[in-house]
Amino acid sequence: MSTQKRSLLKVIVLGDSGVGKTSLMNRYVYKRFTQHYKATIGADFTTKELDIDGKSVTLQIWDTAGQERFHSLGAAFYRGADCCVLVYDVNVLKTFETLQIWHHEFLLQTNPSDPDSFPFVLLGNKLDVDGGKSRVVFEKTAREWCGSRGDMPYFETSAKEDYNVDDAFLCIARTAISNQHDEQEIYFPEIIRESNSEIEPRERCAC
Repeated sequence: MSTQKRSLLKVIVLGDSGVGKTSLMNRYVYKRFTQHYKATIGADFTTKELDIDGKSVTLQIWDTAGQERFHSLGAAFYRGADCCVLVYDVNVLKTFETLQIWHHEFLLQTNPSDPDSFPFVLLGNKLDVDGGKSRVVFEKTAREWCGSRGDMPYFETSAKEDYNVDDAFLCIARTAISNQHDEQEIYFPEIIRESNSEIEPRERCAC
């Protein structure tokens, strides 16, 4: 394990398995989408160079596993985060109901000096499924949830249709900048991997 000092923004993406965290990241960074994938094991990250209000920044996006058996790894991967992105599937109620658990665990693991002001952004993904007819969590409900947690920014997205993804990540980057500390120490834990034989594909698509 090693540390580096860099002028970058570290963003952690959390949510249940299958909500489309990896697909959102791939759509934003690589401008691609696929329904053929395997579940994220532990955590991995990718970077994207941005110009925000004339300031050149590197957005480091950490894609984390949604499976329960990896929750204990949070302390290592969350360290040094400038922003946390919570993702749920608008078509699956359980993924919305568990947001509180992800929110609480992140704050518990990172122990920020002012938990009430730490920046979060909420994404309701898979807006495209069945033309929106399958959704069970509606925008009003999500915005009320965000409002009760300090007016957390909220976006509805579709990685498959590339809907609202760029706008969401631009907001995420701006939110992270507001929380960034100059010359902060960024922590890079070793990536946790398992053999492919241990990876179980998710049942739902990652759109």
